[in-house]
Amino acid sequence: MIAARKRGARKSVRQSAWITLDGGFAARPCVVLDLSAAGAKIKVDDVAAAPGVFRLAFSRDAREGRPCKVVWRREGTLGVRFIR
Repeated sequence: MIAARKRGARKSVRQSAWITLDGGFAARPCVVLDLSAAGAKIKVDDVAAAPGVFRLAFSRDAREGRPCKVVWRREGTLGVRFIR
């Protein structure tokens, strides 16, 4: 028997955010399309340019963001999982 994957409830937010790198010195704009307790779906201009691990922030202040790991890439969007 194959165990069903459980997903947290997703909320559509369509909110501007920042992918922050290098301790907040570099930031790229993005849009969070949906959000759950475990991760998010993010719209970006260049999927290939996004690093595998980064901090997602709803302001340019990197201290306010959450560390993320990219789990999938599709045309124009990233799926990320929040990490500790």
